[in-house]
Amino acid sequence: MSEYLVLTAMGPDRKGSVSDLTKLASECGCNILDSRMAIFGLEFTLIMLLMGTNKAIHQLESKLPAVAHKLELITMMKRTSGYRDQDFVHHYQVDYAGIDQPGVLKSVTAFFATRNIDISSLKSEINQKSNHMSASILIALMEETSIEQLESDFLELCEQFDVQGCIKKVQSNQLD
Repeated sequence: MSEYLVLTAMGPDRKGSVSDLTKLASECGCNILDSRMAIFGLEFTLIMLLMGTNKAIHQLESKLPAVAHKLELITMMKRTSGYRDQDFVHHYQVDYAGIDQPGVLKSVTAFFATRNIDISSLKSEINQKSNHMSASILIALMEETSIEQLESDFLELCEQFDVQGCIKKVQSNQLD
């Protein structure tokens, strides 16, 4: 029976860190089902969903601290279950951009939370020189959700913050 582990690592942005972590997963007999990596300042962060036998996951949990210490990484692991089946039938990308101001991202994420809409991915950036911010959020909706009403309400929220926004249908729940 397969076991699942979410592994998060953060540390100095050095060549080879991601390679060393993926090598460890492979050597322990784990498959990487999903992963994301990003650079923040001089730090990198990586999150992976791993699958393997109980023995493989346990082996990775045992070996990771030494590898993390060598790479000067902070790591966190949590056993989890696999993907949950849900009746999502439509995927949308929500974009907004404008002059940065406190509370925009909080309000946008709260907008979806109050409507029981899961955010499957989020990417936001601020250009510190121009103070321009932009964000892309991926959401998945069930058949009964009215995209027209959702888009109307979202554009109203964007007007409150004087930002430009849109919602467009996409084929996947992955940001490019």
